[in-house]
Amino acid sequence: MAIEAVNLRDIDKHAANVYEAIIVSAKRARQINDEQKIEFNQLIANVAQTAIDDDSEDFHNPDQMKISLEFEKRPKPHLQSLKQLLDGKLKFGYKTKSDKTPFAD
Repeated sequence: MAIEAVNLRDIDKHAANVYEAIIVSAKRARQINDEQKIEFNQLIANVAQTAIDDDSEDFHNPDQMKISLEFEKRPKPHLQSLKQLLDGKLKFGYKTKSDKTPFAD
């Protein structure tokens, strides 16, 4: 996967300052990661478990491997959140006027 540079001026267009936008994007990335973790755990819980021999640490479950590979192929949460921010789909604001910590919606 190639690394793509992101122009900070593009990020700056969507927030009062670039640092605020990065914090919002990071918080959204954590939300996406948590959602994916819950989805992954639900899918793994539905997969039939194979008998595991206590003496052997290596076991192979093709269903688990398929699910894991599917999740590895997905775009990473920080890339998803940054794309949402640049596309204008990520809305954020302050909880109160005195609190200057932004939150993602």
